[in-house]
Amino acid sequence: MTFKILICDKIADEGIKILEEKGFEITKAWDMPKTELPKIADEYDAFIVRSATKVKGDLLANAKKLRVIGRAGEGLDNIDMEKARDLGINVVNTPHVSYMSVAELTIGLLLSLARGIVEGTQSLREGKWVKDELMGMEINGKTLGIIGCGYIGKTVERLAMSLGMKVLVVEECVFDRFVPLDDMLPQADFITVHVPLTPHTRHMLSTKEFNMMKNGVMIIDCSRGGVVDQEALYQALVSGKVKAAAVDVFEEEPPRNSKLLTLRNVIATPHVGAQTQEAQLRASIQIAKKVIKALEKTAS
Repeated sequence: MTFKILICDKIADEGIKILEEKGFEITKAWDMPKTELPKIADEYDAFIVRSATKVKGDLLANAKKLRVIGRAGEGLDNIDMEKARDLGINVVNTPHVSYMSVAELTIGLLLSLARGIVEGTQSLREGKWVKDELMGMEINGKTLGIIGCGYIGKTVERLAMSLGMKVLVVEECVFDRFVPLDDMLPQADFITVHVPLTPHTRHMLSTKEFNMMKNGVMIIDCSRGGVVDQEALYQALVSGKVKAAAVDVFEEEPPRNSKLLTLRNVIATPHVGAQTQEAQLRASIQIAKKVIKALEKTAS
């Protein structure tokens, strides 16, 4: 049986080759405006998406033949899981393929905050020499609070320890440095977030939590837009409660008129945590194999 697969967001060629070798009919639609996808949705047995395509609303409602949604990545907040279950659609994803990439970005952002690397680069491009103003700090001996300790959090913990940091983890973890959130917040010099976006975790760091933190704390957010209340973060940055922040995710992506991006003490990247050659190759191959397995199961 020949299945038709709509690849809504770009994946590595190796995964597409695996699907084509199975004889599936592939449509590469990642350059198509997202508003056009619902118009062709009813032709396909499977979707493959990353985070950009929202499999909700009209797109899901119009996909009358849809059997499988493949998410090349871990987070499923861009998919209406309840509706998919009601429609009998199998959702598969690729957890853990990008944990090293996200963890390494987290450490890179942490170091950038500690040493003013981005500010230094920007000032030089502006023709300024602000050496005396860029007084950084060593991270050796500083305390890192980690919220969430799955594959990413555990790897961040290991990397931070290798740099001489003290680590407090708000979840049971491999090194057993578990503390409650309220105990960690006042102690940490840096705080990094690694939890999925759920109703329970939405805005889990907001005004109340920022007020509990040490003055001059630095925040790194490579989780999901919405876990950190970005309006509250903005206010904490303006007041000086939070000295600086590094943000890879936004509540609206791409961000439109984000106040965070107006601040000099914020560095930001466009949700590139998993955007490495290695992670994308693993995600592409794994999602292709999982979609094949799921489709073949529906045909048996």
